[in-house]
Amino acid sequence: MQLRFDDDVEAFRAEFVAFLDANLPGVEETTERPTSTAHMPAWARRWQRLQFDNGWLLPGNPPEYGGRNATLLQQFVHLEELGKRHIYHSFNPQGLGIIAASLLTFGTEEQKRRWAVPILKAEITAALGMSEPGAGSDLAGLRTRAVLDGDHFVVNGQKIWTSGAHDADILLTFVRTDPDAPKHRGISVLVIPTDLPGITRRPFGSIIGADDLDFNEVFFDDVRVPAENLIGQLNKGWHVANGSLGHERTMLWLGFADRLDELVADVRPATPLERDRYATLAMDAQALRLLGSAALARAARGEEDVASISVLKLFGSEAVRTASRHALLAQGSAGLARDGHSRPFEHMNLDWFFASWFDRYAHSFSGTIAGGTSEIQRTIVAERVLGLPRV
Repeated sequence: MQLRFDDDVEAFRAEFVAFLDANLPGVEETTERPTSTAHMPAWARRWQRLQFDNGWLLPGNPPEYGGRNATLLQQFVHLEELGKRHIYHSFNPQGLGIIAASLLTFGTEEQKRRWAVPILKAEITAALGMSEPGAGSDLAGLRTRAVLDGDHFVVNGQKIWTSGAHDADILLTFVRTDPDAPKHRGISVLVIPTDLPGITRRPFGSIIGADDLDFNEVFFDDVRVPAENLIGQLNKGWHVANGSLGHERTMLWLGFADRLDELVADVRPATPLERDRYATLAMDAQALRLLGSAALARAARGEEDVASISVLKLFGSEAVRTASRHALLAQGSAGLARDGHSRPFEHMNLDWFFASWFDRYAHSFSGTIAGGTSEIQRTIVAERVLGLPRV
């Protein structure tokens, strides 16, 4: 296996590193902290816009959408350099990585101009309205209704776990538009501005604490949404959903690998048992990067390999959860001290919200849920890798 890149990719990396060295915001500029994944202080908006204007926000995009038509391998080293510095290119990750990407894939030219570009430029923020109280991993079970009434849809229902909804300007919302169709059909996707009458957003705490207000429940009570806000075709929202989750899973393993490397460095083994655990974590980190590199090479050759992405997602998320636990134990009682908000900017990626090692450990469980649960990934692996029959 060739674990190095060609000269053009390394030149691309060097250009990006030079941009980061010259333009990263300093500590004195970043005193205002984001309070949710859709809340962006002025400095965070300036940082994202600077990347957009220079083609470094999403390098794989064309220039008009914040990129430079980068190859897959160039996109990889871009993310790798961000990971090395523990920084994030956007503090509205679902807006950038899922919603804007979905709009660019499925939206009309007017919809791209109206919503995708402002999200990319950090002029507005967005949240994803998928999960419901009775439809979490099973999106096809959603019951939020949208009934066409003239040139508007009338929306009624509820969403939950909607990260950043109370700070977002728009919601990319999955609704049922044909209740008589089979579960996977009859779903449509609407962009719903959060200032429309009839929308109620209620943030609530998480396992990290009551003051960790990112999750929301969102209620729709006869919300009238212009029909022109329909993304893709009517009743074809399942196709959009698969594309949205595909955007979320793209090179997701690299984030797990970066986190695993960081956690392994924070485990300080003392006893023989701890040294054994440490060795296992170190091997997991190496294995994840090797498996990921092989999957990346296949993708660069144009080979589609959904199963390997599931393997990487499953292995990476669960390895990070295990590593987080061992890192917490290695800290002893100090791991419960809530002093994380004193970390300087170079460590202020989305971990910015975590004030203790326990917070990090508790949040590590989300990696086994977001982007497709471990149970779903195991089903995919069983069917597509092992060839087991569907049950």
